[in-house]
Amino acid sequence: MESAMFGLETPLMTALQHLLDIPDGEGGAAGKQGATGGPTRAYVRDARAMASTPADVKDLPGAYAFVVDMPGLKSSDIKVQVEEERLLVISGERRRGGGEEEKEESCKYLRMERRMGKFMRKFVLPDNADVDKISAVCQDGVLTVTVEKLPPPEPKKPKTIEVKVA
Repeated sequence: MESAMFGLETPLMTALQHLLDIPDGEGGAAGKQGATGGPTRAYVRDARAMASTPADVKDLPGAYAFVVDMPGLKSSDIKVQVEEERLLVISGERRRGGGEEEKEESCKYLRMERRMGKFMRKFVLPDNADVDKISAVCQDGVLTVTVEKLPPPEPKKPKTIEVKVA
């Protein structure tokens, strides 16, 4: 096992390696369960990738800003949508390749730390978010989605009722 070469031969690492050795293609009804009743490797990988997409959410005076690191991604790899009127969804897929990896077909990875695969984050927008005024900019590997706030409602003026003499 190559993990012994890097000093990773611990009981915890052995257990993790065993969990990750679920073969692809063993799929149940929705491709989520393998023949042993556990999740398939692809499902576990995708779920982990979706859960580990960190984001910062800022409440600015006139808008909300959602900031997500997207290193190495083109804007065509990122999708920003609003579902069900108030659910902001940021999703996409990071693929291996696009550079040295494709040129070196005979290379053997000693370590793969850069996360590849699908990513997704969902945010429920507050009631004062203007879903018609959303912009997204990806610069230097950082995606910033800005959702403008609706203007605050004007305070209701008391209604004066004329009192009639009967």
